[in-house]
Amino acid sequence: MAGGNKCILLENQQELDNALIVNKNAIALVYASWCPFCAKFLPVFKKQAEEGKRFYLLVQDDEENIAGKYAINIFPTVLFFEKGMVANRLDGAPGIGLREEQLVEFIKSCPLPD
Repeated sequence: MAGGNKCILLENQQELDNALIVNKNAIALVYASWCPFCAKFLPVFKKQAEEGKRFYLLVQDDEENIAGKYAINIFPTVLFFEKGMVANRLDGAPGIGLREEQLVEFIKSCPLPD
């Protein structure tokens, strides 16, 4: 993980666990590279990460291991971790995915880190 980078790409549960030890409050996009709705939403998430004052994680889960742990049934899904635990979530809609307006509202609903 690069120091100072507010949007980090992770590819497995161990990397996610390590990132949450360092940054207890984080907004994570869980997605799969094969998902067309994720491909469309990824630039939206990255744009919000660049503009935001929070710590953002991109969690690529092509094998759906992380999805199983966090009961994710639809990609993309956004998780807000507070003190290392899921405190809020924004699940994609089947056949639709997520929209930028939904993400903006979700981010506003998540408390800023201390």
